[in-house]
Amino acid sequence: MTNTSSMISEHDFFALAETEMPFLKTLEIEFDKLDREETVVRSLHRGEYLRPGGTVAGPVMMTLADVAIYAVIMANIGLVSLAVTTNLNINFLRKPPPADLLASARVLKLGKRLAVCECSIHTAATGEDNLVAHATGTYSIPSG
Repeated sequence: MTNTSSMISEHDFFALAETEMPFLKTLEIEFDKLDREETVVRSLHRGEYLRPGGTVAGPVMMTLADVAIYAVIMANIGLVSLAVTTNLNINFLRKPPPADLLASARVLKLGKRLAVCECSIHTAATGEDNLVAHATGTYSIPSG
């Protein structure tokens, strides 16, 4: 479902991903919310995402955070395919159970050349009060 306050639609995002980032197909993502204020991206659970110990692998969560941050930036500035990650930090807070992951991203500061964002990740099974990871990211926005 797409919120009208977004500068892009889900279709726009997935069309860009198909041509510019085809690796995203492996994540099986969908939007729970696409909005300038907050974007929530869901990664559907797959057994291949698990690492030893039955937990979701860290690279899956890092990729999901990066995608959610990219999407919330696009919701604010429109389709700018050359906006790129310049920094991504993540803290893994607890072991997520094998379930869908939800990444909720929001913009902290949006300038002409940089966007600074944060992203909270939890599982659909545990809810928002039980964060499994928290990420911050900075994106470089190309000039006009």
